[in-house]
This record gives sequence, structure tokens and C-alpha cells, in this order.
Amino acid sequence: MKRVDIGAAAGVLLIGAGSLLLLQNLTEIRFAWDLIWALLFAVSGILFLLVYQRDHEHWWSLIPGFTLLAIGALIGLEGILPGEIGDWGGAIVLGGISLAFWGVYYARRDFWWALIPAGTLLTLAVAVGFSSVLEGDLFVGVFFLGLALTFAALSLVRRPEGSMRWALIPAGVMAVMGVIFLATATDLFGFVWPAVIILGGLLLLYQGLRKR
Repeated sequence: MKRVDIGAAAGVLLIGAGSLLLLQNLTEIRFAWDLIWALLFAVSGILFLLVYQRDHEHWWSLIPGFTLLAIGALIGLEGILPGEIGDWGGAIVLGGISLAFWGVYYARRDFWWALIPAGTLLTLAVAVGFSSVLEGDLFVGVFFLGLALTFAALSLVRRPEGSMRWALIPAGVMAVMGVIFLATATDLFGFVWPAVIILGGLLLLYQGLRKR
């Protein structure tokens, strides 16, 4: 997309946003404003995605593109189903930002770092969406397990320099923390540490027998 096209589109969006805000303040009509604002955010997001579509070097435009689309979706759903979105409102926005970083990695496979915010935000989106069920230590446990899966997936990424095995270290730490918090939340903590000790003993025994 040419720079002139982007500037013109941005100008139209600003004029539209200002006009809507002025009308909203001057009139008593409220029935369709949520849907109008949702459409405005969605169109803004699509414009950013078109920037990437016309020139894949502008990978950065995927981030505001998907984010604005997610915000537009949230506002639209709130307008259609007022008061019924609940915790999923935050999950929708977080999921949209996560999708943006997944898109960045898809566009630029050398940007492996994009997988970290992509997985982290996706984990947060799921945890926030189910926050009415995942409370306290259960929420934290699911969050740590999601981070563990994120770093485990990162270790599978192939690079010219070789695979990133270092990611298995934070993945293992996060997995242990997640299991501990889940065990605490489900009253199974008394069984976790004995199981960990037994597993450690089995590993030491295996290594000793293997040396022989």
C-alpha cells in the first residue's frame, strides 16, 4: 500500500471517529453506537492487514491489525450481547494480540522470539476466559503450564545455528511450578513431593545401572 493511500485511509478514519464521537456527545441516540465503533475498529484493523498484504516487509502491521480487529469484535459482541461477555472480553483481546504474534512468526520464521509473547498471551487468554473456574492457585498453575508448553514448542524450532535446546530449561522449571500450584489447588500437594522424590531416585538408579 502506498504511503499516500495509508495517509488518506488514516485521515478518513480519524474524520469518521471524530464525527461519531461528536454525534455521540450531542445526541441521545445510543442503540447502534457500539456496533458503529466496532465497525470502525474492524476497518482500521483490516487496513493494517492490507499494509502487510501489499508488502510483506511490513510485518509490524500485523500487530495493530489483529489487535484492532479483536477490540472491534469485543465492542461488537458487547453491543449485541450487553453484559453477557463476562471474562471472555479480556480473553478476546488477549487472543487477538496472541494471534498477531503468531502471524509475525508465520511471516518471518527468523523471528523466533515472537513465539514467546504468542504462547504467553494465548495462555493468558485461556486462563482469563475460564477465570470463573480457574481461581487462585489453579489459575497460576494453568498459566505456568501454558508457559512450559510455549518454551517446549520453542525448543523444536529449527534454526541454521541448530535447535534451541536451552528453551527446555525454562520449560522444565515452568512445568514443575505448574504442577506444584495445581497440586496445591486440588489438595494433592502431599502426593507431589513423594512422587518427585521417587522419580528422582528412579533416575539415579537408572543412571547407576546404565554405567555398569
